Amino acid sequence: MAIDRLVNVLDKELQELKEKGTAKGKEFIITKVKKPEGEKGTRYFLKGKGDQEFLRMNSNSYLGMSLRKEIIEAEEHATREYGVGPGAVRFINGTFKPHRELEKALARFHGREDAMIYSAAYATTLGVLSSFISKETTVISDDLNHNCIINAIRLSKPLEKKVYKHLDMNELESLIKESIGKAKRVLVVTDGIFSMRGDYGHLDAIMKITKKYDNGFPENILVVADDSHGIGAFGKTGRGTEEYVGAQVDVLIGTLGKAFGVNGGYITSNKTLVTYLREKAVTYIYSNPITCGEAMASLKSLAMLDSDKGNEILKHLREMTKRFEKGVREIGFEIIKSDHPIVPLMIRDTEKTRELVRFLNEKGILSTGLTFPVVPKGDDTIRFQINADHTQYDIDYALGVLKEYKKM
Repeated sequence: MAIDRLVNVLDKELQELKEKGTAKGKEFIITKVKKPEGEKGTRYFLKGKGDQEFLRMNSNSYLGMSLRKEIIEAEEHATREYGVGPGAVRFINGTFKPHRELEKALARFHGREDAMIYSAAYATTLGVLSSFISKETTVISDDLNHNCIINAIRLSKPLEKKVYKHLDMNELESLIKESIGKAKRVLVVTDGIFSMRGDYGHLDAIMKITKKYDNGFPENILVVADDSHGIGAFGKTGRGTEEYVGAQVDVLIGTLGKAFGVNGGYITSNKTLVTYLREKAVTYIYSNPITCGEAMASLKSLAMLDSDKGNEILKHLREMTKRFEKGVREIGFEIIKSDHPIVPLMIRDTEKTRELVRFLNEKGILSTGLTFPVVPKGDDTIRFQINADHTQYDIDYALGVLKEYKKM
């Protein structure tokens, strides 16, 4: 069947994206990874770039776990034992021992009764929110929440959706008060770490406010936090934003694909809520789980994080983050200060953002430029992400390139 008319429409839309400057464009292809040598950390090679080495400063692998020997060996061993794929969804095929061991370990790590893993963190958020949002639920969301939260709310069709200004606890409280007598249930949802900025949700204040008004709703106020960027990279022992602010939310969403260096997402909460999600969350029920190899690799990452070795890794990560923050501020860049290894350079100009990304790329540094609509207009940013496998040499090299650009 001919689809020429549709192709013409799609071609036109793609051209409009290019003209607006919002097209993502072609993805670069990593062809080889070079392990650390001497003062240098890990280097990467790209298709079409020959022998040029690249320092990757746009990776979510905050602890550098994905290339650690112990994690690779754990995945290889489990793959030999159980195979490369699970074969089917869990309610049809049953579950594998590594999946359940990982869920129990995650629950213990976060001080919860139970946990469950999903194929991806995005799928976790979609499944969790769509399961807990009914037609009699009001959802209240931070206006800088991640795209997965925004889309999950749209798909769930709540009674009402309310959005408060970023981190504005007074507005959050007002929106909760407005909902009394209208909704049976209120769901307050926030990022833990806001991925474009590196700042964090005020979970302690949110829990105090929601406790104050909880009795106004027959089915309570449920607080959900997606701390995919925080868990493993934030807090004294890597337990994320909850640990940093000293508060625990009702439902915590995390990922295995960032600090843990593997793949997949998870949720942890009390046993009833988790059991309910096993019965209701479509992105869990109808999707294969992560492989047994990925589950065992994640278990190994979790065990390493929760050890003296993990404390050493976190200490180095914090030191490299502060070294980079201090350096870019001395050069004269505006940043959003945070204890998280996301360091955003606020360029606030679309063309200058693209220019600097190109300059960095030419000098062998991979970074991410963020422009509208990914970030609000005027918040054009280059997001640097410090990883634990970055060395002092790596940080100083990046700072030297930024200093060179600033002098142009």
